[in-house]
Formats: sequence, C-alpha cells, structure tokens
Amino acid sequence: MKKIINTIKSYFYRDILKPTLKSRQDISTLSDLELASLYRETRDKELVGELFRRYTRFVFLVCMNYLEEEEKARDATMQVFETLYTGLVKHEIRNFKSWLHVVTKNHCLMQLRGRKQEQLAHGEWQKVYSADMESTAILNPYDDKEESLQDLEAAILMLSKEQRICIELFYLRKKSYNEIAEITGDSYQEVKSHIQNGKRNLKILLTRQNEH
Repeated sequence: MKKIINTIKSYFYRDILKPTLKSRQDISTLSDLELASLYRETRDKELVGELFRRYTRFVFLVCMNYLEEEEKARDATMQVFETLYTGLVKHEIRNFKSWLHVVTKNHCLMQLRGRKQEQLAHGEWQKVYSADMESTAILNPYDDKEESLQDLEAAILMLSKEQRICIELFYLRKKSYNEIAEITGDSYQEVKSHIQNGKRNLKILLTRQNEH
C-alpha cells in the first residue's frame, strides 16, 4: 500500500506540481476549505498539491473499493485529483472530504458503467464477507451514509501496524492468508490473529465513533 501511494505521489509531483512550485508561506497550516478558497482566487496548483498530500490514501481506498485492481485504482486516484483543478472552481464546498468522497465515487461509477460492472463493484465487500470465518458487516461502506467510509478510514489508521497491514492486504488487495504471510514475514497463525483482532478492534472503534 505504501509503495503504491508513493508511486502516485512521485508521478503527481513530477508531472503536475513541479512547474508551479515556488517559495511561499507554509500552506500546510491552512484548512481544507482555506486551500480550496485560495485556489479559486489564485489557480495555484501547489494548493491542490497540499490537498493531494492530505487525501491520497483516502481517495485510493475509495477507488479500491469500487475498481478492485490496484492499477485501475492508482490511475483513478490521479484522474480524480486532476479534476480538482476545474472542480474546485465550479463548486462551493462546505466539507472538502465529503465532497471529495462523492467526486471519487462518481468517477469510479462512471468507469464501471462503461464496463458494465457497477453491480459487481457494489457486491465486492459482500462477497468477501461470505467466507465463514470472515463473515461480517464491519467493513461494509455501502450503507447509504457518506460518512461511513471516512469513519472506516479513520478507524483503520488507529489499528496497530500489523493489524492494519493484514486488514488492507486481505480485504482491499484480496490476498490469502498464505500470501499475506509471505508479504509480511509473519506466520499463518499470526496473520490469522492480526485479521481477527483487527476486525474486532474496528468494530469497537466504529461503535465508539457512532456513539459520538
């Protein structure tokens, strides 16, 4: 996952941001809405670059949920951020992350409609849960609540490193226990434990989030 995100960032910075980078105040201190508003005024691509740094992982996970394949998700992530150059100008945004989620989801659905695979994409998580031991609704983002995927992303980031890696490899990249063991160097039983404990901890974290 980290290697994929770094690859996307490298391409984005090299081919898109490099021509516009210049010395200026630290924009990392600005809020999402301040960056969006300032971009509408200046059209400075470095401002979109800061949003990219903040939300690359989030957009990639949304794309993976719909498109299933890493290469397609990686390409879609780039395409989504490239649309921000015009989208941020056209739309008045009140919650950037929620708006970005909708933009990303719609972009993926348009791709799937072209390949007549929308139904398959919406059933992706349900197929994963059909296995006896892994059957659960914990990770299902399709509950008609825009905030659910945001809550899921935040909860995943709160897991231990071992649990997070195993959860992402199993659910997002469709790796088997044996494949995950080879990638991480953990034993089969350790992988199994990380996934089971990760699911349990996600349920606890998401329950707490829903209570607030």
